[in-house]
Amino acid sequence: MKFKDMPYERIDFAQVEKEMKELTMALSQAASGEEQFEIHKKFYALTDRVNTLMTIAMIRFNGDTADEFYTKEQEYYDEQSPVYSNLLLEYQKQLYASPHRAYLEEKIGPVAFKNMELAQKAMDEKLIPLMQEENSLTMEYDKLIAGAKLQFDGKELNLSLMRPYLTSRDRSVREAAWKTATAFFEENGEKLDEIYDKLVKNRTAQARAMGYENYLELGYYRMMRNCYGKEEVEAFRSQVKEYFVPFAEKLHQRRRERLGLEHLMYYDESVYFPEGNPAPIGTPEEILAAGQKMYGELSSETKEFFDFMQENELFDVLGRKNKRAGGYMTYLPLYQAPFIFANFNGTSGDVDVITHECGHAFQGYLSGKDPIREHADITMETAEIHSMSMEFFAEKWIPLFFGDRAKDYVDMHLEDAAAFIPYGCMVDEFQHIVYENPDLTPAERNAAWSRLEKEYKPHLDYGDNKYLADGAYWQRQTHIYSSPLYYIDYCLAQTCALQYKVKMDADFEDAWKSYLKLCRLSASDFFTNMIKEAGLDSPFEDGCLKNIVEKLENYVK
Repeated sequence: MKFKDMPYERIDFAQVEKEMKELTMALSQAASGEEQFEIHKKFYALTDRVNTLMTIAMIRFNGDTADEFYTKEQEYYDEQSPVYSNLLLEYQKQLYASPHRAYLEEKIGPVAFKNMELAQKAMDEKLIPLMQEENSLTMEYDKLIAGAKLQFDGKELNLSLMRPYLTSRDRSVREAAWKTATAFFEENGEKLDEIYDKLVKNRTAQARAMGYENYLELGYYRMMRNCYGKEEVEAFRSQVKEYFVPFAEKLHQRRRERLGLEHLMYYDESVYFPEGNPAPIGTPEEILAAGQKMYGELSSETKEFFDFMQENELFDVLGRKNKRAGGYMTYLPLYQAPFIFANFNGTSGDVDVITHECGHAFQGYLSGKDPIREHADITMETAEIHSMSMEFFAEKWIPLFFGDRAKDYVDMHLEDAAAFIPYGCMVDEFQHIVYENPDLTPAERNAAWSRLEKEYKPHLDYGDNKYLADGAYWQRQTHIYSSPLYYIDYCLAQTCALQYKVKMDADFEDAWKSYLKLCRLSASDFFTNMIKEAGLDSPFEDGCLKNIVEKLENYVK
């Protein structure tokens, strides 16, 4: 079914509560594991319906944050989703305590039960008012960012549509564009600080209500980190500082020489060639058609997937006013349909949507065929391997998108992927500092960010841009507001994706088989086990990052 034709009606959570309590009661009275599993199938049907309708409302609100009807629907779900989460928790508690657990574990897997344990540590009915307030605050941030109206080049643009100017080949244009974008954040700086301050204190209050010292423990449970913890993440970041930061600095200096600059400034950060970054050829429709050709040739599985996406109009990728910034893939369970949301703006990022978000969507399409819904509950570091690796598998078809600048894109993409890891770790360490010290003032938070920039990106120079020089760049990173502690997942995944880059250059077919295996494993096992089964090294192992850097050094020589 085409997305535009998918019917929508507001969910009656009073009715959902009634049905959920009936299922929970039936579960407690079931005489066997077989009987409990039949009840669990009814749970799947109920949650599929609820999740689908909530997702439809979210997508349509994100498509136009000024739409009054879907704004009210989103506000309703922001209020009701914590209540719904608590209903799920009560059901899962009953399932978790089942006397027939051995049978159920055989059916839905041990990972599902570990995740239920974490869910119980992450949620309690007493948190509902705080969670509702948290949702309201993140919505306030999203609307503020989506509603940006920047006057530039004789046009009124939002932040997504400013991207081509921020990466212009003309250095004076991109400097002016950066100053215009910065002015928006500076004008709204106090409001952004106020929203974030409230979010930090809110999340800290949730953690303390659960008996935790600060939000980090609660946040790790909410991110479903079911096979590693804070110590492993800290060790990973230490390896990044030791091996990846020096390597990334070499890449930045290589880029400086290529650009013919004596010194890199902050407005040169995302520019790779003196003639400008490679831009995709063709219209958005032609980019999607090139994607269809690529996935048609990559494998029979990817052909089936992309044809399904196109036939059912499961893309919303055109940038426009009042559209939520950024991009994502989500899933509509009732229709076994992934959905891709993005903001095309004429830059190489448009093609990244066809590779990165489609990597997520392809895996979602495969896992949607699995009747065990828990197998689709992928933790984020695993999910990002699917997307970031697909970016590399697409390299054979990049000429379809970039013509004679295909090699420039491939070189740029590898450099960008490697240089991202220090930035992503910096975002993660910043959040650890903030949540360990929830009473930091805005100035103290900015000082922490500035200190981390010197550790992770020592080449960075903000010149006379005082706002950014004082440490406020983090306000541009939406994940810091809306998805706390998410960013390290990108770094762990990129470490795995770079291993796939090395593998596919040695044997493409063998690398693809490994990737397909990982996608099909979905969430049937723990992250650290699945990557081993797929033939990858764990990012947490000593020597993993050192080994990757040594291999990447050969590419850039």
